[in-house]
Amino acid sequence: MYSLEQTPSEVSKKLAQRFRTLRKQSKLSQKEMAERSGVSLGSLKRFERTGRISLESLLKLMHLLGRLNEIDTILSINENRKDIEKLFSK
Repeated sequence: MYSLEQTPSEVSKKLAQRFRTLRKQSKLSQKEMAERSGVSLGSLKRFERTGRISLESLLKLMHLLGRLNEIDTILSINENRKDIEKLFSK
């Protein structure tokens, strides 16, 4: 089946590549990142290699990089503007 949409595997690998770049820009080794975040070194290495990681571990890593607030954009609910306007027009 052909699709223009990325597969979950492709998305997770791209996310892992971006994470690796951010980790290196922060001048943190894998070992130091694992120790400071509370994520096992094996999990971190697997994530950077394959893109596979638990949500809890990903959140810990994002927190250490100061990027945890970016999780709010995932699955955000689009609020209906008319519903919001009704709140203020009463």
